[in-house]
Amino acid sequence: MLVTGASSGIGALASTMLAFRECRVVGTGRSFSALGSALDAVIVRDLTEPGAPAEVVAGAVSALGGLDVVISNAGAGWYGPYESMSTADIDAVVDINLRSAMHLAAAAAPHLQLPGGQLVMVGSIAGFVGVPEEVAYAAAKAGLRGLADSLRAEWSPGVTVTLVSPGPVQTPFFGRRNRPYVRPWPKPVPAATVARSIVRAIERRQPEVVVPAWLGVAARLNGGWPGLYRTLAGIVERPAD
Repeated sequence: MLVTGASSGIGALASTMLAFRECRVVGTGRSFSALGSALDAVIVRDLTEPGAPAEVVAGAVSALGGLDVVISNAGAGWYGPYESMSTADIDAVVDINLRSAMHLAAAAAPHLQLPGGQLVMVGSIAGFVGVPEEVAYAAAKAGLRGLADSLRAEWSPGVTVTLVSPGPVQTPFFGRRNRPYVRPWPKPVPAATVARSIVRAIERRQPEVVVPAWLGVAARLNGGWPGLYRTLAGIVERPAD
């Protein structure tokens, strides 16, 4: 198994859980010291660099002798009014959340085409609903959802494509996106909860998982009745008197 974004948060916990289940795991991230000692190998790379996704896949295949599962988890956010984002900020958010995931999937495809291969992509509930002041991030995660849907249609039944879409999660993510999480709803869930959902999705070969599951109602509501969703979301977001 190859896990990207394995140096902290969801990726680090998922990697450790899989290693404890006697899976052979290669983790990749931007910090060697933060990558877990339980892993079979670590690859220190920034996936937004040209050619990095293909090099990471090649390194994992070399270390493991093949690939059965790829967990595409690397991501980053940006918070603030969309008009205040520079073009460099927009490109950076799209690069790490969508472009690098697309390149990783393309590089991993030949290795996952054997029966039983699985690609797990960690998206966000933001990819299903509009999120103010997280426009670029939500748009990139919506693109990731489209990628998962399209690959699932193209690769089925040989490869399982799984999209795991968490709500807010208690990780260092919010400390790196300009502002900590302050929304009254939904409340952040522990990173371990999402990591366990990823492991379970691999074991059960689930195509789609929302964490916590009840947030799937919001996604379906926005998909079917967007006007009603926006009205309800506006009420929830409204500051208390």
